Amino acid sequence: MTLNWKIIFVLVFFLPAPFFCGFSAEDKNDGEYSYMKKIIKTDEEWKRHLTPEQFAITRQKGTEAAFCGMMHDSKKPGIYYCVCCALPLFTSKQKFTSGTGWPSFFSPYNEKHINTRIDTGHGMTRTEVLCARCDAHLGHVFSDGPKPTGLRYCINSDALSFMQDSSLAEKDTGIKRATFGAGCFWHVEADFAKIKGVLSVSSGFMGGKVQFPSYEEVCTGKTGHAEVVHLEFDPKQVTYEQLLDAFWKLHDPTTLNKQGADVGSQYRSVIFFHDKDQEKSANESKEKMDKSGTFKSKIVTEVHSATEFYRAEDYHQRYAEKHPGVCGL
Repeated sequence: MTLNWKIIFVLVFFLPAPFFCGFSAEDKNDGEYSYMKKIIKTDEEWKRHLTPEQFAITRQKGTEAAFCGMMHDSKKPGIYYCVCCALPLFTSKQKFTSGTGWPSFFSPYNEKHINTRIDTGHGMTRTEVLCARCDAHLGHVFSDGPKPTGLRYCINSDALSFMQDSSLAEKDTGIKRATFGAGCFWHVEADFAKIKGVLSVSSGFMGGKVQFPSYEEVCTGKTGHAEVVHLEFDPKQVTYEQLLDAFWKLHDPTTLNKQGADVGSQYRSVIFFHDKDQEKSANESKEKMDKSGTFKSKIVTEVHSATEFYRAEDYHQRYAEKHPGVCGL
């Protein structure tokens, strides 16, 4: 056996599998969240996507003034994400009124999504809470919370991003969900947000094989995700069929994996249905549009059952509103 073959033999049979997969053993977790790649950026990179207040808190361990944060007394049903990397951290079901002036939770969305460490700053010894994916400083955890955990995760509002999710409400609200992919989600989100009866719109990803993908990962076209907008709507004000009509009008459903200058499978035209009624309506609407002659070419829109929705980073939310003139809006 020559030296070269000896080297190959050692590489193949003795190095751990993560060496060949492009991520370390720490990036690969057990159980449901089997893959969550660590996100590491420079301060300058974080500053490009965070407000000065968000940067001061999450990257420099600042603390917002009590009772001043937007989320400390919010009662809306939904999910609280890391403002830096969009990892889900807490839900409204775990939130309680602590009277301290900061959003308070008795447990996290998933214990694997947060890290803790001892903080001896400011002459005190406390337990700091950090995002497990990007190491953002979130706040601190104390042992004076309610049952069943007895813990109080005291979190800065500016470290969080919120998405309404009516399925987490205490009672059935009658609110429905819809998910569409029609190219770059910036303009799609803005268009759907204008429709009366659409209660919330979030930009994100669906239909891929990687859990908790970042925008940069999706842009490679290798994760299998499509850029989508995830809606909550009131069917008493707008029907699913009306949303489908809007969907056909705001993009070209005849171009495969392409919308305008944006090219790649992440820009594909796709409808993700959430129940059998939506599946039926989507297919019937697609067939009707194909036969109508509205488009010169055949519609290539995919129709699939909805899978896990992964919210995009906070700087993508309401992007057109924050950057007037983008996408021709």
